[in-house]
Amino acid sequence: MKTSLYALFSMLFLLIPNLPMAQDAGSVGKRIFRAGAATSNITPEIGTSINGNMQNVIIKSVHDDTHARCIVLDDGQTRLAIVVSDLCMVSREVLDKAKHRAHEMTKIPVENMMMSATHTHTGGAACSVFNSDPDKKYLEFLASRIADAVIRANHNLAPARIGWGVGNEPSQVFNRRWKMKPGTPMMNPFGKQDQVKMNPGIGNPNNLEPSGPVDPGLPIISIQTPDGRPVAMLANYSLHYVGGTGAGEVSADYYGMFANRMQELLNAGGQNIPFVAIMSNGTSGNINNVNFGGKAPARYQTYEKMRAVADTIAAEAYKVYQKIEYKDWISLASRQKEISLRVRKPDANELARAEDIVSRAKQPIMTSMEEIYARETIFMKDYPNDVSLILQAFRIGDLAITAVPCEMFVEIGLDLKKKSPFKPTFSISLANGYNGYLPTPEHHQLGGYETWRARSSYLEVDASVKISKSLFELLGQLKSAQK
Repeated sequence: MKTSLYALFSMLFLLIPNLPMAQDAGSVGKRIFRAGAATSNITPEIGTSINGNMQNVIIKSVHDDTHARCIVLDDGQTRLAIVVSDLCMVSREVLDKAKHRAHEMTKIPVENMMMSATHTHTGGAACSVFNSDPDKKYLEFLASRIADAVIRANHNLAPARIGWGVGNEPSQVFNRRWKMKPGTPMMNPFGKQDQVKMNPGIGNPNNLEPSGPVDPGLPIISIQTPDGRPVAMLANYSLHYVGGTGAGEVSADYYGMFANRMQELLNAGGQNIPFVAIMSNGTSGNINNVNFGGKAPARYQTYEKMRAVADTIAAEAYKVYQKIEYKDWISLASRQKEISLRVRKPDANELARAEDIVSRAKQPIMTSMEEIYARETIFMKDYPNDVSLILQAFRIGDLAITAVPCEMFVEIGLDLKKKSPFKPTFSISLANGYNGYLPTPEHHQLGGYETWRARSSYLEVDASVKISKSLFELLGQLKSAQK
């Protein structure tokens, strides 16, 4: 009889899911925080297109492989996945496919997945923009491989601890939109006069002042094993990209070099489960790495400047890393909202002008800026009147991350950081799709490249106001629900 009862209780024990398996009474009910990280190679085929140029560039070689880098976090009730891919931009259609495949394999809700692009200008083409179009096979490959990054990171979930801090590195960010001296001609491709100029040139006698601020902040999230071995790091910096590659060469730009340098600084090479460092793109729509108000810098060899930038930012991240206080457990939460925004479509006169310009161009390649934007205007004719965008907010303990599918202007990110109920808060651009530049209404009034209507900039003038309002709503919901 005793043997039968023992067998019965053993069977019941096995049938009860998630019953704590404790070695002592004191550990029963203890909350376990877990994390996993992984990468997935997304290097495009030689002979396909690179995104990031006005003209189509065909890949001739690969300087360094491009990757989708992923971190999965689990507080015991909620799992979040953050993926950053070495692409200039990537369409919502590709990312939706990746999310659904990853969900099927991991059961992580799709709304708990934040997928973005770094904005390297030398990655495989994943969107049609200007004169470059993606290879259909590459888009299928991307969806699968980005999903694989989530699946692999989820597979690597293990007990972990987490912490964060914020650094400051002002030496690598400069506002690229400049106000010019009165009378300076600044005719745009639509035959109208702008009030600002992007990348006006170092030493230009007509340079007056930058048209906006910068964000030198460098927030990092660090994940370790319970005994202190590095697992992953997520960093965020508001720098557009660096560039300076060989012609037709694929490169992850400074984002990939930052990841490699952090592995070196943390002595995290050769681990059984590889360490993963990730640099995400902040609000860099009007920010780059050139000081147009300074002196001409020394000439750089190919890849030399991006390595210098990566090393500088990694050094600051390492300073922050050394002071981080880790937590054995934190709670996680996410909120997502889909909003609809109007599209700035051409009127009949603008369309007629564009068609005339294209008809007189040497087909099929548009070479002048006027021709390129005339072609873009014709494409915009067939766009819907409204488009849907996914907006997200993740809470990681007392830290928050917002995500927008645009190249966000720095003013938007600074405002979110200042007014967010969470400290720190940072934003990831180019997330969950691609809907072009996101200037503020004030910058739309100034004009300039980032406002010129095209597949790279087409949302309504008040888009940033509506997006910010929705993000604050999501942050407010996370705050109200925080335990």
